[in-house]
Amino acid sequence: MTQISDAWFYRLKAAQRDLIKLAGQIERVAEITSISKSQVGRWNNTQDTDLIPLNAVLLLEAECGVPIVTAVMAELNGRRLADPDEAQKSTGTILARYAETVRQAGELMSAGAKAFADGKLTPAEAQQMDRVANDVERSLSDLRKLLAAARSPEAHIRVVEG
Repeated sequence: MTQISDAWFYRLKAAQRDLIKLAGQIERVAEITSISKSQVGRWNNTQDTDLIPLNAVLLLEAECGVPIVTAVMAELNGRRLADPDEAQKSTGTILARYAETVRQAGELMSAGAKAFADGKLTPAEAQQMDRVANDVERSLSDLRKLLAAARSPEAHIRVVEG
C-alpha cells in the first residue's frame, strides 16, 4: 500500500480539524457521528495519527454543507470538486470572491512575515500559516469555479462602472 506524504497527511488533519470546528466542536461531532468524544478528540488532535473514517466525514460534511475533507481527498488524487450551482453566479459574486481571495492572500503574507521575522519557523507558526493558506486555497478554488462558469457560452457577464 502506498503511503501519503507528511504534507498531505497534515492537510487532511487540518481539514478534519476545520470540519470538526464547523460541525460544532467535539461534543456535537460525537452526537452527529455516534462516536465517543475521546475518539473525536483524537481526530481533532494534531499530534494524533487518527483520521476520521469516511462514514463520519460524509455525515459531518452533510451536516455542515461544506465538503472540506472530501475536497482535500480529491486534490490528493489530482482532482477538484465542482459545484453545479456555481454556473448561476453573477458578476458581483465573481468580484466579491476576487476581493475576498486578495484579502486572504494578504493575511497569508502577513502571517508569513510575522513568522519569518526572527529567521525561524516554529510548529505553531507553521500551523497558523497552514490554516490561512487553507483559506486562500479554498477561496482560489471558488474563484476559479466562478471564472470557469463565466467562460461558458451561456454566460453573458460584463464588468461595468458604478
